[in-house]
Amino acid sequence: MDTLELFIAAARKCLSAGRKSLSVPQSLDMAAQLSAVDLSLKPSLLYDTNNASAEQVHQYLRLCQSSQLVSDSLVTLDLNGSSLIVNPPVVCSILERVLQNGGPAVIDICHSLEKPAIADAVKGGLESIAQDLLFLLRGCDAADDKGVYVAQRSDEWNLSAVFGLLLGYPVTYWFDQTESFDNCLSMTPLLVTTAHATWQADAVSHKCCLYSFSIPVDLQTETHSYLDDWKLGLQERFQQQNVLQDLAVRQSAVTLPSVCL
Repeated sequence: MDTLELFIAAARKCLSAGRKSLSVPQSLDMAAQLSAVDLSLKPSLLYDTNNASAEQVHQYLRLCQSSQLVSDSLVTLDLNGSSLIVNPPVVCSILERVLQNGGPAVIDICHSLEKPAIADAVKGGLESIAQDLLFLLRGCDAADDKGVYVAQRSDEWNLSAVFGLLLGYPVTYWFDQTESFDNCLSMTPLLVTTAHATWQADAVSHKCCLYSFSIPVDLQTETHSYLDDWKLGLQERFQQQNVLQDLAVRQSAVTLPSVCL
């Protein structure tokens, strides 16, 4: 079997939900996303294609590794049901920057606010999360057949902010979940940034979205440097590989009646 067939077979074997397996396009997208993580183009991917379990996602990664499609250094991270495939060195680098006050911009979107606001004071909570994740990832064994599982501790975390860190966004949304899980992004003009690329395997090309995140339009000035640094870093990493091609970073403005995180 060639590379393409191995990726498709792994996805269709491991990531079924009930009796329904992933389609070929979905399998190709998983292959592209996984390759991007392996190449350090993105620090991790959050699996949200269907209702496959964390164990199934782990089996998929292990099968791809045993077929030598990706490196053995990648691990799965189970945040009490939310499954990610992680490149530990890249994620640890992000977490270390958080502890050095060099992490992403934190935007407070608590529903009690009139509009989103930069929230430096909230970083204390993210620093504690970063320390916990660093401890787990530095101590993990890529050969472990179970992956990294975070149970009770992750129940107390604001997963919106955690996903922003783990997915390598230049900004991350935070809200006080002890107060409410609602947010103040309703009808707030947002600038959505996407990064697309074309994954090449054998004779097949597949276009995929590597990143998609938003920033409130009113906070463009405050977050401009974070976005520029993120874009420059992505372009530099992209030039160091030849598996994905045609990187395109685009922005569009949207205003939505509700935003679910």
